[in-house]
Amino acid sequence: MGAAEAKYDVFQAVAEPTRRKILKLLSKEEMPIAAITDNFPITRNAINKHLFVLSEAGLVSSRKAGRETRYRLEPEPLKELQEWLSFFEVYWDNKLQNLKDYLESDGGK
Repeated sequence: MGAAEAKYDVFQAVAEPTRRKILKLLSKEEMPIAAITDNFPITRNAINKHLFVLSEAGLVSSRKAGRETRYRLEPEPLKELQEWLSFFEVYWDNKLQNLKDYLESDGGK
């Protein structure tokens, strides 16, 4: 693994529910770690570890603002996730179409 490669990818980062919730929070506004921590029943240190994973995956960025560090969502890497999921949409579309056909047929009565 090269030095420029991230330790975590988007899939690893969003696999954990707390990190998904952090991303939702940051989708609304840039926030300092204290404000993020206020939304969870875990320690600031635990939130900091989650932010590290999200940062390594390129999903959040940070900037210093006075004495605090503020975090913001970087949604661009989520396109990789969207592209991967879109591949499977055809399977869902087929299943839903089959269900619709069944319900509209005699078998659905």
